[in-house]
Amino acid sequence: MPGRRLTRADRQRIAAGLARGLDYVQIARQLGRPTSTVSREVARNGGPGRYRAELAQLATTHRARRRPSPPAATRQLSESSGPDPGTTAAFVTELTAALIETGLPRTAAGIMACLFTSETGSRTAAELASHLQVSAATISHAVALLDQQALIRRDRDHGGRRHRYHLDEDAGFRSVLVGARANQRLAATVLRGADIFGACPATEARLTLAGRFLEQIGNDIIRSVRQHRPDLPTP
Repeated sequence: MPGRRLTRADRQRIAAGLARGLDYVQIARQLGRPTSTVSREVARNGGPGRYRAELAQLATTHRARRRPSPPAATRQLSESSGPDPGTTAAFVTELTAALIETGLPRTAAGIMACLFTSETGSRTAAELASHLQVSAATISHAVALLDQQALIRRDRDHGGRRHRYHLDEDAGFRSVLVGARANQRLAATVLRGADIFGACPATEARLTLAGRFLEQIGNDIIRSVRQHRPDLPTP
């Protein structure tokens, strides 16, 4: 039926068609849908080069979820000051994809995107699980990673039993530092390899060149962060 909503399987077939280089007309014909349906779906979820079926499904879940209506005054302020739900969902999807490209696992990236776009910069574990459509155990594992990297902080939800997770105000700086430190650890490992393969000049030279480059990049990033935030603790 042309009027029915796109399913997860439909989105996977769209992604597969794009990967094969098919145009919208060909993909729509395979799905039995109007070409405009496919073109709108791809456009609102990153375009042909960035379309991902799972992220598109997540964005649709965000758009379709109905929240309790706020008081009239609050609703009026929200409508006048914030983007519409569809725009918000599309941006959350795009931000999640960008965070994944930095090396964050998918759920951790989704949590960061949810916190970045939350009005208060915080959500409970139950809210995160609902938004991301994953289990509480999956959320627990992901927030433990983010907490370890000092990207989020946690406290009790208004004195209750539930934990509330907050985006650390220095999350951007900390994220860069964490990546730089990981880069330096990689550089140190590569340089140890250069010592191990000292008897093989070609391998030693290759490892030394890569290790020195990684080491310099890490030092440059850390120096830049320190210039902006000299008081930030080293992770």
